[in-house]
Amino acid sequence: MVATRVAVPGRGVVPAGETVLRGDDRGVLHGDGLFETMHLRGGEPWLRDAHLARLRAGAGDIGLALPPTGVLVELLDTVRAGWPPEVEGAVRLVCTRGPESGGPPTVYATLGEVPAATRRARRDGVTVATLPLGVAARSRPELGWLPVGLKSTSYALSTAARRWAERAGLDDVLWVSTDGYVLEAPAANVVWLSAGTLCTVPAAATGVLPGVTAHWLLDHAGELGLAADERLPTPTDLHKADAIWLTSSLRGLAEVTALDSSPRPRSPHTAPLLTLLGFPRP
Repeated sequence: MVATRVAVPGRGVVPAGETVLRGDDRGVLHGDGLFETMHLRGGEPWLRDAHLARLRAGAGDIGLALPPTGVLVELLDTVRAGWPPEVEGAVRLVCTRGPESGGPPTVYATLGEVPAATRRARRDGVTVATLPLGVAARSRPELGWLPVGLKSTSYALSTAARRWAERAGLDDVLWVSTDGYVLEAPAANVVWLSAGTLCTVPAAATGVLPGVTAHWLLDHAGELGLAADERLPTPTDLHKADAIWLTSSLRGLAEVTALDSSPRPRSPHTAPLLTLLGFPRP
């Protein structure tokens, strides 16, 4: 087990137990902040620039001042320096609005091993249930005042959904809109295969988080002879799909092996897709 690290701009890697976050930080009190999680492979954060671009776009939407990109890159380089290249890492970059009384944003990075449960989901797949979200599929982007598609530190809704899944003996959930469309999982995008086309939910039209991993996967689907498309699926559409996966930075690709208590056969496409993403075959 490699010890978890924390790094702060201008201070480098800080000793374990040293304070990096004030008790009155708005990220703690109000969930007023953003974060990005990257998969560290061979000691390098995969798709770093795409994650930083999403972070900066989200910060622009909520008026959160970020340090220059060069400072963030240096912070990531600092926290990963000397990390064993054979160990999968989970590097998290956190940016909050800072102290409630005012002041500069709080910025720090953490790095630890990818949890065993995450690697197990990648290998064995996940059981999933649909769960109502209480909003129409296209309603959030139409509101105007509500920033959407953010990787926010405000995780209460996602945590509640995953706790529900745990109590139900499941691994995860897929949120469903009031008009009957599947949107996303609490911490993952949904990707499915239908008649040779790899699909995901359109982020701009629905306000779901624009998935870095899902976007990369669809951009490279042609390398496996697959087409790519963005669609709004119903649960029935997913039940009829050739395969369903949840995609995220650390899991990469986790196949849905049961949906709403209906078992699904394992797909022969899972291993090639994981290889395409650069993960070891299960």
